[in-house]
Amino acid sequence: MTIEALAKIKFNNNILIVDDHPFIIEGYKNAITRYKTDEYTFMIDQAKNCETAYDIITNPETAPFDIAFLDISMPPFESKNIFSGEDLAKLLQTYMPNCKIILLTMYTELLKIKTIVKTINPAGLIVKNDLNFEVLIFAIDTIINNKKYYSDSIISMLELVDADAVEIDVFDKQILFHLSKGTKKSDFPQYIPLSAGAIERRKKDLMLLLKIESGLDKDLVQEAKAKGLLY
Repeated sequence: MTIEALAKIKFNNNILIVDDHPFIIEGYKNAITRYKTDEYTFMIDQAKNCETAYDIITNPETAPFDIAFLDISMPPFESKNIFSGEDLAKLLQTYMPNCKIILLTMYTELLKIKTIVKTINPAGLIVKNDLNFEVLIFAIDTIINNKKYYSDSIISMLELVDADAVEIDVFDKQILFHLSKGTKKSDFPQYIPLSAGAIERRKKDLMLLLKIESGLDKDLVQEAKAKGLLY
């Protein structure tokens, strides 16, 4: 094959976009399809919630995706325990391990961001408030060239001193887990090697740490999830 013929070859990329806002999906598609049109072609699949994304990813006839854009907050698919873009990312890592995952989020909690980086290690992580056409094009270019792209807000958060983050130990995490599962308080000592009194004191400390003024377990669980302490 001649050099001229090689120069005309385009690299095809299969793309998945998952977001519950159609206009956002169209914005992503508009940017993607304008990226280096002389070098790349893109085949784009889209999904509006966790259920439709799950069906696409697990369908044996779906060609492996090269890049996936996943909004973190989306309508869940509870019967399959898929509650967010993070869960979809883990699903993709199982079914299509070579897919480069870009997570998009409104979260600005340091510990939540650190948890995403630790558990998913995405190729891209973007706070939506940082996003515009130029940022999206630059992110695509960076990731296609096998580098990671984290948006400015993500980088700023990750550069914060660890002391700014909320940290809890394994017993606190177990307490939060069993609260989220609805375990009876009288049964907690069966699962956690602490006395009932010690468990209650730790729960009160968690309420103070996470600033839960209502004193309600459901609010404690919700805030723990928001900060990435429970997922």
